[in-house]
Amino acid sequence: MEKAASFLSSLLGGGGGDGPAGEPAATVASILIYPIKSCRGVSVPQAPVTSTGFMWDRQWVVVNAKGRALTQRVEPRMALVETELPPAAFDEDWQPTPDSCLVIRAPGMDTLKVPLAAEHATLDDVSVWEWSGSAYDEGPEAAEWLSAYFGKPSRLVRFKGESEIRPTNPEYAQGYKIAFTDCFPFLIASQGSLDALNELLKEPVPINRFRPNILVDGCHPYAEDLWKTMKINKLTFDGVKLCDRCKVPTINQENGIPGGTEPTETMLTFRSGEVIRPSHKNKQKVYFGQNLVCKESVSAKGKGRIVKVGDPVHVLQTYPSSDEVPA
Repeated sequence: MEKAASFLSSLLGGGGGDGPAGEPAATVASILIYPIKSCRGVSVPQAPVTSTGFMWDRQWVVVNAKGRALTQRVEPRMALVETELPPAAFDEDWQPTPDSCLVIRAPGMDTLKVPLAAEHATLDDVSVWEWSGSAYDEGPEAAEWLSAYFGKPSRLVRFKGESEIRPTNPEYAQGYKIAFTDCFPFLIASQGSLDALNELLKEPVPINRFRPNILVDGCHPYAEDLWKTMKINKLTFDGVKLCDRCKVPTINQENGIPGGTEPTETMLTFRSGEVIRPSHKNKQKVYFGQNLVCKESVSAKGKGRIVKVGDPVHVLQTYPSSDEVPA
């Protein structure tokens, strides 16, 4: 508890912005993309920013017989489903060829290849949380593969960006949109925050428990809580909402087995709303990372909208305290 108190004290004391003489507050250490919602992430050296987040992030979702999205909350074995895209797919100008595929692997299953340039039928009544609409159906082969893996009727669908719009919650981010991610286009977390948490845990956890898109290093633990406006490679990101965590951080991402109450139980002692946001409701929620939007994602297309590992993170504006950050 003393360690937790010291981490909280350092956070509340400030230090969230850039260092002396405009030095960056942190550096991008990893970029993670999750092509299929709730399945294993892919670490990439760079990622272009699109209107719904990083290119290829949550462009697909597995749905059940009723068209409802499957997630690790009810299907923890999704953590074992790996995806692979052509390396060139993360270049800004790349276009798929007839041979380009999303490659999908899972334990005990043959490799599945889903063509990226194929013609698609449309599946109606697809739902992800509060949203419902139509999506591209990736066909019977993918459906049979997923149904065999999960042991129940399942289909793979792709976001239909040409006709469907899934807006972010305007209470936090007006005018932005997402594909199949939960709520916002980007999630940022820091290595310092993970290290601080692991000092308190009997069994350390890797960052994949928290599924960020941008992992930064070089800042104080939980400094990212307070980042209101930041620049990464000339792109402007706004921190719009602390990320309250569901049960997924308790699922071991290496074996797909729920691991009990940790790290959530420990986080309740120093990362709950009661501790870091005492004047607000939701006191029993726990928070790790912050949701972001990118201002350039809503304007006309242009070159250079890309984030790379090694990019400096310059914090232009901070929230006065964690109690004043939206959550």
